[in-house]
Amino acid sequence: MSLYSQWQKKLESQGNSPETQKFFNNYLSKETDAYKAILSSGSTALEGKLEDLAKTYDMDNLTFMGFLDGINTSLETELDLESLTEESEIKANIVLDKLYYNMLKAKANWLYELKEWEPLLTVEERAAIRKKYNEDHRAVSNKVGRNDPCPCGSGKKYKKCCGA
Repeated sequence: MSLYSQWQKKLESQGNSPETQKFFNNYLSKETDAYKAILSSGSTALEGKLEDLAKTYDMDNLTFMGFLDGINTSLETELDLESLTEESEIKANIVLDKLYYNMLKAKANWLYELKEWEPLLTVEERAAIRKKYNEDHRAVSNKVGRNDPCPCGSGKKYKKCCGA
C-alpha cells in the first residue's frame, strides 16, 4: 500500500479514540514546526528524498506524506502523491501567495498567523491575499427582489425600473 493510500486511510478512520487524537495532535504540532522552519529559512524549495525530508522536519514518513498532501496545492507544480515512496526524490517550489491563501482556506489560523510570515509577505500583501480570499468566498445571490435596488444602478426600486 502506498504512503498516500495509508495517509488517506488514516484520514478516513478518524475517530474519537485517544490513539487517533494523539496522532493528529502530533501531526498538527509537526506541521506547524515544519512551516516555521520553511518560512524562517526563506527558501521555498523542497528538495531531497522523501525519507530525508521527513527526518529534516522531524516527522515519520506517513506524517510527512500528510504534510505533502496539505502543501501540494501550494506548489508550482503539484506532486503525484500516489506514486511517492520513501525513496522518491522530491523537487518542488512553494508559492508563498498560494500557501498563505490555502492556509486561509483551511481556516488554519495557527499557520497563517505565524510571525515567520512577516519578512516574506508584507502586511499589505497578506491583506491583499485575505481580500482576494474573502471575495472568492463571498456568497452572491443573483436573485433581485421587486423592492430591492435595481441592479442597473439607477437608484430606483427594481419594480419601478427594469422590472416594470
